Amino acid sequence: MSHPIFMPREEYIEQEYFFRVYRERLQENVPSQDVLKTVHEEILSTTQLPMAVDFMRAEILHSGRTSDAMIRLPHYFTPFQCFVIARAEDDTSRFEQMTGLQILEREAKYRAGNATMAGSFVYQFECIVRNRLGYNDGLRAMANDPCFDENWKKWILDLNNKLGANELSAIVYRGSEHFLTRQKSRPGAEPEAEDSSVPLFGEQEGRIARANIGRDPMYFFAALQRQLNYPQVPLSRKVVDDKLSPFLESRLVRIEQRLKIVELEQKGGIDLTKFYKKENEIGNGNGALEN
Repeated sequence: MSHPIFMPREEYIEQEYFFRVYRERLQENVPSQDVLKTVHEEILSTTQLPMAVDFMRAEILHSGRTSDAMIRLPHYFTPFQCFVIARAEDDTSRFEQMTGLQILEREAKYRAGNATMAGSFVYQFECIVRNRLGYNDGLRAMANDPCFDENWKKWILDLNNKLGANELSAIVYRGSEHFLTRQKSRPGAEPEAEDSSVPLFGEQEGRIARANIGRDPMYFFAALQRQLNYPQVPLSRKVVDDKLSPFLESRLVRIEQRLKIVELEQKGGIDLTKFYKKENEIGNGNGALEN
């Protein structure tokens, strides 16, 4: 669980400043081309970011999209950064560009400090979940982030298949040092880690995960932020407002019901007899046939 930096620390410090200034000036209705032109002079010239900003400005004049430029700079911008901005620039998405820039700003600030691979995973995953950016593409973008090693990459790619039958806190717990510690303390028990001979999460993450099994996942994320100083995830205002929609609420209820059915099937099947009506209930119902 080493420090997830594949660039010098000063690059992340300048990235944090760039994403913050870009967002703030866009909110002041300054055109993107003008923002990139002026911010280029403010960024530390010993970093690679000024060259990236120059390329972004030229690409925006050509295609009008910041994400197109970022995608063409894979040696500098990570797949997750490109994914977030691409989703913000998607015409069919309700995800806002300002929120996307704020997500990248906080991630850069975290990586400039005492970041870990576990913390980076939790932050990126919560960004995808809370802002509804899409699991499949989002997890692929996360797995290809250079900060994650091969064990992490495999675990992230397999995560999409596991979430249908298990909650995140349980999966994190089984992939933690705390799980191994508890296994070793049991007489005759064989120690094991989830999908890896090396636990991906530390003792503290495992303890927090175990304490949140069966609870709302948002409590799990909040506990990690409080206890381990993980960065707080910015939320799109449009996505949050969607929660007030009765239509969306009914859809979520149906999804939850389907998930419960899947869980029952995996536990040995569904007992349909509980849904049968007894003969006396049928005879006393409205429109029932009676002799």
